[in-house]
Amino acid sequence: MENVSRTKRGVSVGPTAVDMYLDLLAKCLTRTIFLEEYRPVDPPKGTLKGLLFTPVQALLRRLGYHLVYRIRPDPLARAEGRDWPPSAETMVGLYRLANVRELAEDVLSAGIPGDFMECGVWRGGVAIFMKAILEAYGDKERRVWLADSFRGLPKPNPQLYPLDAELDLWRWRQLAVSVEEVRENFRRYGLLDDRVQFLQGWFHDTLPTAPVEKLALLRIDADLYESTMDALRWMYPKLSVGGWVIVDDYGAIPACKAAVEDFRQRTGIKEPLCWADWTAVYWRKEK
Repeated sequence: MENVSRTKRGVSVGPTAVDMYLDLLAKCLTRTIFLEEYRPVDPPKGTLKGLLFTPVQALLRRLGYHLVYRIRPDPLARAEGRDWPPSAETMVGLYRLANVRELAEDVLSAGIPGDFMECGVWRGGVAIFMKAILEAYGDKERRVWLADSFRGLPKPNPQLYPLDAELDLWRWRQLAVSVEEVRENFRRYGLLDDRVQFLQGWFHDTLPTAPVEKLALLRIDADLYESTMDALRWMYPKLSVGGWVIVDDYGAIPACKAAVEDFRQRTGIKEPLCWADWTAVYWRKEK
């Protein structure tokens, strides 16, 4: 995400205004520009610590306080998207944001038709970045779709999806971000308008009937086998030829990887997988 000098008619020129804006925005969305030093104490739901802390937390909030502890932020871990930031709008890091930008710029320059979409948005940082790219390049037609429960991850259904059985991400309160908070994050960056569309609910309820007509860029950050498969099953057919799909957590969560492999095999997808970083993969829809 560093600014790169360009050569024009033999003369070296600096980064454009678009480069400077998007590079700065990426650093703000990830907080790599000013790493946080404190993290709220918030134990997982359903654990003994969580049960004991809930009344304490409620009392502190009524008094206007929040219990935090000091951390030593790791700049490399943040850039690589290997931690859970206390306040950043995204946890994907700079390299995955660079991948989003590269693919978004590709479909814009090639004129690939369709909107941008993220399935699984957390605090909205990647979708905010998508909208910023559209604004930076003067695209006033495409929409950005955000599909999420906006209340965290679902409990695994091991009877139907046994690979999800050991995933307890539904317990983590940090992953439950309300739609109001995500809207406010868009508003804070001056990017909330009627071209930002929210699909609130579990994927199996919202995606089959989602009013999405055509996509040029689809990013899936759903963790579970079930959720990843739901997003691919219902949204990939709406991806234009020449468009791109990105799947986060392929390298980090075996259940997510299995969903991608199963979907590609069942639908006969032969396009090669490319690595965005240590965990996210992507491919172009060629037919």
